This record gives sequence, structure tokens and C-alpha cells, in this order.
Amino acid sequence: MDPASRQLPADLQAASELLRALAAPVRLGIVRELAGGHRRVHELVDALGVSQPLVSQHLRLLRAARIVTANRRSREIEYSLTDEHVAHIVLDAIRHAAEA
Repeated sequence: MDPASRQLPADLQAASELLRALAAPVRLGIVRELAGGHRRVHELVDALGVSQPLVSQHLRLLRAARIVTANRRSREIEYSLTDEHVAHIVLDAIRHAAEA
């Protein structure tokens, strides 16, 4: 079998998909904010200084990647991280970039 045609292990593929889902400044900002606890869309908009439609678009992608979950609270939806490991990845990446 040609080495180039071998399939990468599933764990490497999954990690690659996770990093691809995080690979946008707004999505990193959302995860950083959610590392501090659940937030509503308007709180994320205020914290990140970007438009509500943009935050909502990125939240949809993060939900599809199962990085965040949404829970309805009355008329609003609260978002939270599905896994605290993602927060560590993002916060470590931000710290690493700041040191460079």
C-alpha cells in the first residue's frame, strides 16, 4: 500500500476537525468567553465587539462541531462549552501567541 494513500488514524482526523472548527478569531473569542461560564448572544456581541449576525453564524458552526451547546432560558438562548478541554486548548493557544 502506498504510504500517501493510507488513512490517518481517526483520533488525528477528529483533532484536525476540532482545530479547523476553532480556526477563526471570532470563534476563539466565543470559546474564551464561554470558558468563564454560559453566555447569551447579546453578551457575546458586547464582549467581542462584533455584530449579532456574525456571532450567531459562528455559534452555528461551533454547535455543528459539538463545541458548544445551546439551552433555551425563557426567550433567550444560553450557550456553554460542551467540554472544558476545548477551553484549555484555546486559552493555551492565546497565551502562546501572546508570548511570541
